[in-house]
Amino acid sequence: MRPSDEAKLALFIDFDNIALGARDAGQKLRIDLLLQRLLEKGKLVVKRAYADWSHYPDFVGDLHEAAIELIEIPAARRSGKNSADIRLAIDAIELCHAKEHIDTFVIVSGDSDFSPLVSKLRENDKAVIGMGMRNSSAHLLIANCDEYIFYDDLAQERRAAAAAPLEAVPENKRQVFDFLLGTIRALLREGRDTLYSSLIKDTMKRKRPDFDESRSGYATFGDLLEDAQGHGLIEVTRDEKASRTWVVKGIATRSRRGKSTRPPAPVAEASAAAVKPPRERPPARSRRGTEGRARRRPRRPAAPPEA
Repeated sequence: MRPSDEAKLALFIDFDNIALGARDAGQKLRIDLLLQRLLEKGKLVVKRAYADWSHYPDFVGDLHEAAIELIEIPAARRSGKNSADIRLAIDAIELCHAKEHIDTFVIVSGDSDFSPLVSKLRENDKAVIGMGMRNSSAHLLIANCDEYIFYDDLAQERRAAAAAPLEAVPENKRQVFDFLLGTIRALLREGRDTLYSSLIKDTMKRKRPDFDESRSGYATFGDLLEDAQGHGLIEVTRDEKASRTWVVKGIATRSRRGKSTRPPAPVAEASAAAVKPPRERPPARSRRGTEGRARRRPRRPAAPPEA
């Protein structure tokens, strides 16, 4: 995938809604899970979160680390009710007209008040992805988005991945293989038909800009894919029509995970070559006794010559 083909995403977070929804659901809100899922879809070019940040001091550090712009909204008693929602909607519409290269807007909220905003963005040929908690997301908003992601599912997927470690894989390769498998699963979930190696690596670089396969001992990304196939983790092939580019066909079944797919040496042939066949003994000569031999008659002495 060329960089120009990547989706350009603008992220707008109604932090009050998502934080309170996570609290009511008994879940810990992790910003990294939210961002990692969105980076699988494209490049995040705008990231803004709206709240009275004096209420969320524990999240400010993580948001700053993720390079999310914090928009301060004073308390409702001073700024009025729904001030954060209004400011978010105005900024989104303004960005929609000012930045034509942004083709996807992400609204992190379950509030039905954002439904008119979603409709207006779609009128301007923008895709809209919603994200929120399952217990606090309005059906009206969910139905109006092009796609809606429940944060609950992200947390569940994370726990499922952690519960299935690659025990049969060498310990020094588990981290890079886990990252690779997670990225491939995400692309398959997004409906990608052909997973070229360049697409997989670009996605991994978006999620972790410092990713470099050479740090794990691989000269090329193709070597990493080939080794993952050798451990029975994925199925890969080469596209003869695209300069023999590596193409991932899918994730290997769990029963094959961690097992080498390299064909074993033919045991029968090796053993046959190692063991020499017994030498054939020449047929035994018949040992006949003297009794069985025909006795030669004694030769008569020659007659003396006549005088």
